[in-house]
Amino acid sequence: MKKCLLLLFLVPALFVTSCNDEKNARVEVWLTDAPGDYQEVNIDLQRVEIHRDEKGDEQGWQSLQVTPTVYNLLDLTNGKETLLGELELPAGRLSQVRLVLGKNNTLKINDQMYPLSTPSSQQSGLKVQLHQVLAEGITYKLVLDFDAGKSIVQTGSETYALSPVIRAITEAQNGAIKGKVEPAAVVAITVMAGEETLTTTSSDESGEFLIKGLEAGTYRLVFDGPREGPSQEKTDVYVELGVVTDVGIVSLPE
Repeated sequence: MKKCLLLLFLVPALFVTSCNDEKNARVEVWLTDAPGDYQEVNIDLQRVEIHRDEKGDEQGWQSLQVTPTVYNLLDLTNGKETLLGELELPAGRLSQVRLVLGKNNTLKINDQMYPLSTPSSQQSGLKVQLHQVLAEGITYKLVLDFDAGKSIVQTGSETYALSPVIRAITEAQNGAIKGKVEPAAVVAITVMAGEETLTTTSSDESGEFLIKGLEAGTYRLVFDGPREGPSQEKTDVYVELGVVTDVGIVSLPE
């Protein structure tokens, strides 16, 4: 079995991985709300699923680790957000996110609580279009902006239904650097940015490496191979949010 070495640094979200099958993207799903003219709008969230384009309709859905919770959407207005869960996925295109609701959806008006009917949501989930392309090594923040004011439909004198209006906003949270050392070997990589100096050792039978979780900026990379000889360097490596910067091949002393 191929082993994969993963080293975490004591800085936010920075790590190096050298296994090809670990070159995933990470998606964090958050929930927020636009204000509505109600006292409470409570949704019984049971599951959150993300769909990948590479697979068929039902096969492409992957579930986040979510604790079923009743959320009052009006607690999430004016810039407030709550993290629903996160998931690592292979790089590629996402098409949809689906929220599956339970039966305890309610609306509070004038101190009176009313049930919110959501038949289609309970059966197949609330689907929101994404069409987002994920790059390997990048963390994305997916915000589901639930417009409570536009999502309530009065169906009778005292009956209401939930007809969700949800906007999906996706933002890349960091960048990454990738490349390949030749000949493939255990390599010490020192990452420098300003006064920050971080060192790790990566090992991969292909010689490839991927440094994730980098803030936007300019970096200097120093590579020390297993054989004696001068260190190899890559200078002025610029990283931008949402982009994997490829430094190409780094040749080590023979």
